[in-house]
Amino acid sequence: MPKFTITGTCSAVTGTTSGSNPSSLIGIGGEASKTFLMDLFASHGNTDIKGVDSKNACYGSTATLFNAVNWVESSSWDGRNALVVCGNIAIYTEGPGRPSGGAGACAMLIGPNAPLVLEPVHGTHIVYTYDFYKPKLDSEYPEKKHALRAKKAGSNAPVFSLNDVDYPVFHSPYGKMVQKAHGRLVWNDFISNPTQPKYASVPNPSTVLSQDYKESLLNKSLEKTFIGLAKPQFNSHVELGMKCSRRCGNIYTASLYGGLTLLVSSVEPAEFLGKRISMFAYGSGLASSFFTIKVKGDTSRIRRELDLVERLGKMKVVPCQEYVDTLKLREHHHLSKTWTPEGLVENIWPGGYYLGHVDGKYRRQYLRKPKETTTTV
Repeated sequence: MPKFTITGTCSAVTGTTSGSNPSSLIGIGGEASKTFLMDLFASHGNTDIKGVDSKNACYGSTATLFNAVNWVESSSWDGRNALVVCGNIAIYTEGPGRPSGGAGACAMLIGPNAPLVLEPVHGTHIVYTYDFYKPKLDSEYPEKKHALRAKKAGSNAPVFSLNDVDYPVFHSPYGKMVQKAHGRLVWNDFISNPTQPKYASVPNPSTVLSQDYKESLLNKSLEKTFIGLAKPQFNSHVELGMKCSRRCGNIYTASLYGGLTLLVSSVEPAEFLGKRISMFAYGSGLASSFFTIKVKGDTSRIRRELDLVERLGKMKVVPCQEYVDTLKLREHHHLSKTWTPEGLVENIWPGGYYLGHVDGKYRRQYLRKPKETTTTV
């Protein structure tokens, strides 16, 4: 996994003017990576960098983002940027979950005068549950038990509505889950204001309103109704942030922020200015937060540097069997030492890092594929 976070970090740092304002804090949401990232900074004489890896399933990235923003806003801030890096490899044993696997990373610079600003009010729900976990150290594959837990806001809590935001972005292990989450928010709006004309097509509204809250979570007919009702808005606003998930698969800690970067890449900066984005973060175990981001500046440069829509379109598509064969090779080398990975470097993105060797003490060496050079005549 460090190969993804190293590549993402290089892109974030070299694609900005941060050389004049080097990072003082690095937070990693996901698997252990900061040790490897430090080589990028030490080679430039920067070893005064706070922060360590933050692990809490897919929520580690959001916890790290909150910590970085709080640090920049605190009396401890020394004037330098924070860097939040998140990424994972998601693979599953044979079965229906395997096609949703994926890999990737996202790196975010946090500092003053940013065009995307986190707003101060967050809603958070954390409880103890075994819904998705990795108990077997001799295997990379997780155990999955999709336990359903939910919290209903108290009567004194402020009422949130989808009308309060312009673009909803969700943690997206797979597309159907996002459709369900968005449909549930539409259901929530209906419960708050059922007489709005846009809900005239809801069948048996009195039955929906009188249904027990916990029972409603398991009602497939209700779910289907509100997914259908939400479809126009889903297609016009939620889908804008889904292409990264659809193309790269589940990338755990980075999935929510892959959606955010895709949204930034898809909406024209002039249209984006002044808009509000809702973000739903989730990590198994479980921890979840709902927060908003306001677009207060020009996103042209971020959009240009990301070039994400075009890059996703250039990804190589291979037969499913090649993916299965790759996972078998990965299984074979899991926990191995003194080995050099097999595979074609040609498949690595120009400028990307890859695992070059694992020595007899399990120490890893990462190499970088040269960037493409262009010749000007």
